[in-house]
Amino acid sequence: MATNRLGELLVRSNLLTEDQVSKAIGEQKMNKERFVATLIRLKYISEDDLAAFLSRQYGAPAINLAEFEVDTDVVKLISADVVQKYHLVPINRAGSTLIVAMSDPSNIFAIDDIKFMTGHNVEVVVATESAIKDAIDRYYDQSASLADVMGDLDDIDLEVIDDDDQVDLNELQMATEEAPVVKLVNLILTDAIKKGASDIHIEPYEKSFRVRYRIDGVLYEVMKPPIKLKNAITSRIKILSEMDIAERRLPQDGRIKIKLPGGKDMDYRVNCLPTLFGEKICLRLLDKSNLQLDMTKLGYEEESLKWFKQEISKPFGMVLVTGPTGSGKTVSLYSALGELNKTTENISTAEDPVEFNFAGINQVQMHEEIGLNFASALRAFLRQDPDIIMIGEIRDFETAEIGVKAALTGHLVLSTLHTNDAPSTINRLLNMGIEPFLVASAVNLITAQRLGRRLCSECKEVEEVSKQALLDAGVAPDEVDDFVCYKGKGCSNCNDSGYKGRVGIYQVMPMFDEIREMVLAGANTAEIKRESMRLGVRTMRQAALKTLKEGVTSFEEVIRCTVADD
Repeated sequence: MATNRLGELLVRSNLLTEDQVSKAIGEQKMNKERFVATLIRLKYISEDDLAAFLSRQYGAPAINLAEFEVDTDVVKLISADVVQKYHLVPINRAGSTLIVAMSDPSNIFAIDDIKFMTGHNVEVVVATESAIKDAIDRYYDQSASLADVMGDLDDIDLEVIDDDDQVDLNELQMATEEAPVVKLVNLILTDAIKKGASDIHIEPYEKSFRVRYRIDGVLYEVMKPPIKLKNAITSRIKILSEMDIAERRLPQDGRIKIKLPGGKDMDYRVNCLPTLFGEKICLRLLDKSNLQLDMTKLGYEEESLKWFKQEISKPFGMVLVTGPTGSGKTVSLYSALGELNKTTENISTAEDPVEFNFAGINQVQMHEEIGLNFASALRAFLRQDPDIIMIGEIRDFETAEIGVKAALTGHLVLSTLHTNDAPSTINRLLNMGIEPFLVASAVNLITAQRLGRRLCSECKEVEEVSKQALLDAGVAPDEVDDFVCYKGKGCSNCNDSGYKGRVGIYQVMPMFDEIREMVLAGANTAEIKRESMRLGVRTMRQAALKTLKEGVTSFEEVIRCTVADD
């Protein structure tokens, strides 16, 4: 087989070990993916090193596909199904010879198939796995293009229904099944995945209708469909997420699950909110395949991670993760549960909503309308012989009180709170009505977090930031002269934003004995913050400045995500 042949060649060239090849072959069969893709995913070899090796081995030139503009006639020579199957792309035709870019030129079956199907001689050049994927996405986009769909929309004759008018549900149902509406909704759902969006906002206004994606924490407007399709598009999404299309006065929640090529599933958590000019739809993309559960890869500093792991390893007590919506609190909690998920532990979670499901963990979805809230779920958990309890969010005194009592009676309790930083979380619990001696006794550790945008590695460049601005931001005077800042110039890799992906900014504060004593003595947030800094806890701004110094993010992001220390 070609995959084994390639593995043998890599071992012979001392680029891989036999154990690595054996493991890669096993993983390849289990995940039903290409051998080359498996090697890169396992990080046994870099894309560039593999391309250079294959180029030398097979005497095929290595090329940068991003520099090529492929003619439409050449693209049409090989169907989308075939390029997806063999992971290749045609780039040029010279007489009877077709030049094809491949990430694995050892795949002679693919070459023979292309010869047979096209009637051309095939000449192979080598390109990286990701470059070929990008080219396939670019030239073989199987979803309708936005221009095509928007063009079709002009042909459909729909009236805007006044919100006070009686809705004819049959007409609305028929409108949602019109081909252009179906195409546009499908395009919105799939395009958001391609662009790496975390949320989709579909928003109606008095004279306009727009779609925005949240990418790396920032909203971008991507299209403005005709306002006459407002009700049809909204109803189409409500039908897909199994909501009641006749109910337009109350908020509703739903879920859409779609299957992507390669057998991958994508979940959308959907919320519909009645606004002045119609229903606003917000869809959150939940991609379990991208869920990072390895705590060492979340971005915690070494000392902070050691503190966090130490406290979640204790058999009782409370660990709180704080921050605004969309700051990655759920991922941090799931990562902690992933570390703790053993057959010897009984783990129960109360979530609203359950975003991802995990084997070995008893997850409970809250239903306020029937009285199943965090407090009632917690009471039930305590009768279920629990070891570890996770509460989606502490919102009120009742939930906080039961959680604290559980933490004091031999259970490990994990939860989230909406606060600005770790020290202010203590006052939040006190304001809810929890007694200081209970807070001091029950809480093991508090971590606050934000997600900042990560600079694009392809277009990162040095940025001039004045010494005064750095000093004002909190950089120590003795570090200012050595501080180098970067910014993203913007390129095709990051959609000209200068950023690609996000980085976690964490403040991890264990409940040191000194801090427990301060809580009992009635200290305020500022005093607790100063004492925690003296004990080695980094503030949010200090953590952000560290990522700036490492060239991971920009000065602009540091100022956007965190506030200066007093």
